[in-house]
Amino acid sequence: MGKLGISIYPERSTFEKDKAYLDLAHKYGFKRVFTSLLQITEDKEKVLAEFKKVVDYANSLGMEVMVDINPALFEQLEISYDDLSFFDEMGAYGVRLDVGFTGAEEARMTRNPYGIKIEINMSSGTNYVDNIMSYSPNTDNLLGSHNFYPHRYSGLGYDHFVYCSKKFRKYNLNTMAFVNSHDATFGPWPTQDGLCSLEDHRDLEIATQVKHLVLTGLIDDILVGNAYASEAELKAMADAFNAEYPSVKVDVAKDITDDEREVLFTSLHSYRGDRSEYILRSTMTRIHFKDRDFPAHNTKDMTKGDVLIDNVGYGQYKGETQIALKEMKNDGRVNVVGRISEDELFLLDFLKPWSSFKLIENKD
Repeated sequence: MGKLGISIYPERSTFEKDKAYLDLAHKYGFKRVFTSLLQITEDKEKVLAEFKKVVDYANSLGMEVMVDINPALFEQLEISYDDLSFFDEMGAYGVRLDVGFTGAEEARMTRNPYGIKIEINMSSGTNYVDNIMSYSPNTDNLLGSHNFYPHRYSGLGYDHFVYCSKKFRKYNLNTMAFVNSHDATFGPWPTQDGLCSLEDHRDLEIATQVKHLVLTGLIDDILVGNAYASEAELKAMADAFNAEYPSVKVDVAKDITDDEREVLFTSLHSYRGDRSEYILRSTMTRIHFKDRDFPAHNTKDMTKGDVLIDNVGYGQYKGETQIALKEMKNDGRVNVVGRISEDELFLLDFLKPWSSFKLIENKD
């Protein structure tokens, strides 16, 4: 089972605020914590003391702290990749290598006596992970995580994200990606337009970002990149991540009837497997609601994303729920009862035939 996580940046905040945020995340079942040591300018002991306080508190909640580092930092802190005792003393669950070595070093690091996890960058698209695998690492201690991108338009494109993620999936390595909070105000760097892995996620609701990553089937763990996400966002993330079935938001039509609302929002919909290019069919609703009338109304022509219920004019199909996948003419037998919310329309492409899903009313 994958895990949810948050990011904290102790050098840009206070222990009290970090502690409160850790408590909040823990309340919603978040397990992972990302933090960065890339911005260190002071001496080793002071840094260790400040970070250790936060790390100890996270550990006391049963959370796992991953520390972002790079080769230059090893030199600065006078640490050897052969000796990870520094991170063990700090209480870190693992270290994330922002920039890698040659492959042999990473493989050796996974065989450290402390069981410290080594998390490597998933976003480069090179054969980096294949190279590490050729040196026989301990794969229990090798994880992958995508970068996050504070600069608008610099995030990963979807196809590149898939290409990179599949390289890690091939070896059954744990994968992680970041999502963006809209209530958070800071990250590790002064400039930030949000902090997400996928550029397409930057302006989406946090729950939608999570749903998308889950539906790709490529990502195990999902972390908020920026701090501090609000309680509402953390709850929305947990709900989306732990949902039994994926859900898609619907903007309902003004004249939707109570019966139609019940069909849409109380049913577990199942995407019929003998698929059509024009409609996604959820056929069982016509059986469950066969005693309802479904008179004709709002029988306008249909466009992609429209949510439909066949009306009384369609005989045995009366009460069947559909989602339009293309433009179609309406001959008066189909009620347009709503529309997939614009920001989640793209999720239709990730629902698979024979899969089950729910529709939820968009209250915004």
